[in-house]
Amino acid sequence: MGTLFEPFFAGAVTLAAAAALIAAMAAQAPQSTTGTSPAPGRTFPAPTNLKVLPMDLTGQQVNALMEQWQAALGTRCSLCHAKDREKTDAGGEPLLDFAADSKPLKGVARIMFQMTEEINTRYVSRIDGSGVPVTCGTCHGGHLSPDPFVLPDDRKPTGAQGQPAESAQPQ
Repeated sequence: MGTLFEPFFAGAVTLAAAAALIAAMAAQAPQSTTGTSPAPGRTFPAPTNLKVLPMDLTGQQVNALMEQWQAALGTRCSLCHAKDREKTDAGGEPLLDFAADSKPLKGVARIMFQMTEEINTRYVSRIDGSGVPVTCGTCHGGHLSPDPFVLPDDRKPTGAQGQPAESAQPQ
């Protein structure tokens, strides 16, 4: 039974979940001691070409989120962001064009973000007391590709106290 407000509600829930995920990721952010964090007072330009992230995020918020994704995937910004041959740093190296969509993995990252948002909104949020959202690191754990799940060698059902079922039976 659909209503006129369902599309609005779904969009509002997704936006609220995105904000909650960003806040949770920021709260879970490990403090870097390697000097990779921006210097205090460093500013970042307003983001452009946001397609799945909330449009009202500041440059600092997007940068903090991207640092979380970078850590969760064990990768660098250049995996998703193309070099801008027109702009270089002080050493003559090309800067990254963060708005460009020329790298396919940027599209993959967007899809994965939408997937985690849907999981958090449709499933995790409905678990009483969960409070822990799914993030990139939930599956990736610091690696670009998640490790495959492998069943343990001992697949026997367990009884009480974790003992194999046949030893749990009285004899």
